[in-house]
Amino acid sequence: MTSVAERVPLERISQRAHAARPGRTALTVVAAVLFCAGWLAYKACAVAWLALAWCGSAVIEGWQEARKAEAVRRARAGRPG
Repeated sequence: MTSVAERVPLERISQRAHAARPGRTALTVVAAVLFCAGWLAYKACAVAWLALAWCGSAVIEGWQEARKAEAVRRARAGRPG
């Protein structure tokens, strides 16, 4: 029975580690951070736009309901609207 250490391909792992390029790795990390920042900014703007549109629709709906209520109040008071 072989031990775990004997089954691990240490030579191949060592070769891959030596072949890694730190500059490219750093650029990949920077690109990932910028990508995530852009993605989060897009999501934040989308949520803000939805909230703004929802608030605007609520204001319009409230305005129309208030006009209806005012028309009913004026009609009951006998004043033309």
